[in-house]
Amino acid sequence: MAERQERTAPDAVLTRIGQVVMLHHAGDREEARRRLLDLWAELGEHGEPLHRCTLAHYLADTQDDPADELAWDLRALSAADEAEGAEGLRGFYPSLHLNLAADYVKLGRTEAARTHLRRARGAAAAALGDDGYGDGVRAAISRLELRLGEDDTPDGDSWGPPRQRPN
Repeated sequence: MAERQERTAPDAVLTRIGQVVMLHHAGDREEARRRLLDLWAELGEHGEPLHRCTLAHYLADTQDDPADELAWDLRALSAADEAEGAEGLRGFYPSLHLNLAADYVKLGRTEAARTHLRRARGAAAAALGDDGYGDGVRAAISRLELRLGEDDTPDGDSWGPPRQRPN
């Protein structure tokens, strides 16, 4: 019984990350970045991979510089790779690669963007269900594919990937 309760108990770190993400979505980007960085310092480079992946994934959204955004998205992918096979992370890969593709587009690195876009498409086929999240990620992949096929110079973030955690 105690083991079952432990498996279904809410994850306090993910709950804290979610609360800060809500703050960011409400428009307080600077405060969200500060709180997420505080959480990163608390977890450390060797914290639970799921926590580091999720945290870095959302920290990328709070960055002003595309190179900093890329660095956080790369940390998220690295943490996911470290926890290969961990429950919940498989569904992250399409979004992680999609975000990296978007980062590389912003930095003018089209070939790297296309590489991650192909990885996003492959991961989506393997990991995403037929639900709102999966549909949203697949639609964002398609939009970025179209955009790269048109002229390689996106105007704004309308093609950007959704940043929500898969259910």
